[in-house]
Amino acid sequence: PSSLLHWTRRMIEIRKQNPAFGLGSYTELPSSNPAVLAFLREAPPNGEEGDDLVLCVNNFSRFSQPTELDLSAFEGRHPVELFGGVRFPAIGELPYLLTLGGHGFYWFRLTRVASRIGRRL
Repeated sequence: PSSLLHWTRRMIEIRKQNPAFGLGSYTELPSSNPAVLAFLREAPPNGEEGDDLVLCVNNFSRFSQPTELDLSAFEGRHPVELFGGVRFPAIGELPYLLTLGGHGFYWFRLTRVASRIGRRL
């Protein structure tokens, strides 16, 4: 389970599950840290419920790096990490703070939260 082959297979599986990586638009986001590259990938709508919006944040430094991202356009959505399914705190109007380990990265799906009556907000 800790082999490079297993990790590579998992990366390919995640990429296949998220059409935004192959067909999506690319939008670079300003980062408060020049060592961190952040961008959005969004797949074209395909008529199915929901959208495919993926946020990628990459640390190009060998040292841990903090960054603040302006994600206010996605206020109320929750970043869900694609590898472990961990839900991060909701995006608000303030800059979103992330810290990445050396050469670390995050791939998040920006999900809408279902309301109590089952509709998406």
